[in-house]
Amino acid sequence: MNEQVLHKLKVLAESAKYDVSCSSSGTVRRGKACMVGNTVGGVGICHSFAEDGRCISLLKVMLTNYCIYDCAYCINRRSNDIPRATLSVTELVELTMEFYRRNYIEGLFLSSGVVRNPDYTMERLVRVAKDLRTIHRFNGYIHLKNIPGASQELVHEAGLYADRLSVNVEIPKEENLKLLAPEKDHRSVYAPMRYIRQGVLENHEERKKFRHAPRFVPAGQSTQMIVGATNETDKDILRLSSALYGQPTMRRVYYSGYVPVNAYDPRLPVLKQPPLVRENRLYQADWLMRFYQFKVDEIVDDAHPDLDLEVDPKLAWALRHPEQFPVDVNRADYEMLLRVPGIGVKSARLIVASRRFGRLGCYQLKKLGAVMKKAQYFIICSELPMLTVNELTPQGVRRLLVKRNTKTDNDRQLTLDFGNGE
Repeated sequence: MNEQVLHKLKVLAESAKYDVSCSSSGTVRRGKACMVGNTVGGVGICHSFAEDGRCISLLKVMLTNYCIYDCAYCINRRSNDIPRATLSVTELVELTMEFYRRNYIEGLFLSSGVVRNPDYTMERLVRVAKDLRTIHRFNGYIHLKNIPGASQELVHEAGLYADRLSVNVEIPKEENLKLLAPEKDHRSVYAPMRYIRQGVLENHEERKKFRHAPRFVPAGQSTQMIVGATNETDKDILRLSSALYGQPTMRRVYYSGYVPVNAYDPRLPVLKQPPLVRENRLYQADWLMRFYQFKVDEIVDDAHPDLDLEVDPKLAWALRHPEQFPVDVNRADYEMLLRVPGIGVKSARLIVASRRFGRLGCYQLKKLGAVMKKAQYFIICSELPMLTVNELTPQGVRRLLVKRNTKTDNDRQLTLDFGNGE
């Protein structure tokens, strides 16, 4: 790798770090003869997680950080005076293969600023993926960022070579997107999403007829929303997420706390730091919708449009609905066990399976993975019931848990401080 390419890599990797919609889960393609790499097995390298839970490395880079758009929230906006660089298709392909052969990476996450027009940029992204697959026989993971406004033909061609395509919504409400990015609109975002969905469904039917038909975007699509740059409530964000998850090909919605990289712009809020706690709460709420059978209106509503920053969304729901508790863990169905704070999907399944052999007590619940410091206020088991949320009141339970969490955080920080010799 020559110094010029290394310099470009540093610039473009730095520009790519704000895109968090980077995941390699959802596809399994093992090594093949005459092929390089698989999807199961330094600078610009990010860590993601495979479907089996392994932490893997991806080369996360932009093709170029030049851009014709002037989005207020973007570090690569046209009016910013920052170092700019562009990798040629050949340079990026050779860079990816060189990193793979050195065992630095297991896949590629590729995005780009928009130059000339969306189709011109998208065509170059597709060429990178196509050359990797057809010329270098690269069999590893490829995630391409779809350019909003690109033609259906280019989106379809990208889907034949990429494992996952993503199109960023960025700002949930159209009027706020127009405020911060006047040259963009939601129509240019949702159109590629529709093309991807149509391609996946058509490919599914084609593979029923032709066994060896090439797969189209086997890992589906993802998107990202910026949190805190505009005045959307958590209810607005989660309702849009729920609608997107209603599409059969949408695998993940990512939430990115707004990083004040362009603090000089008066349209943007003045923040000392990104809203990381809010971002975390949104991911927890997203998890509840995807795996815990919660509806959006149960997590946020008109009376509570924003998530509680002191407690997680599941605990917040339980404290608002004390009439649902306590739950008898030896009798409650699986769906109700999922509603108990401190009991997760795995624990709920183990509880349902284990109670057939005998009544469960606190000790057994701990062994099955239940977090009893939370769950104890919302359950009854084979032992004498402890004071539950109804006797202690929701406010009392909240004070106990918030105080305990604060103490735990302080103890952890104290340990870190002494461990660092401070």
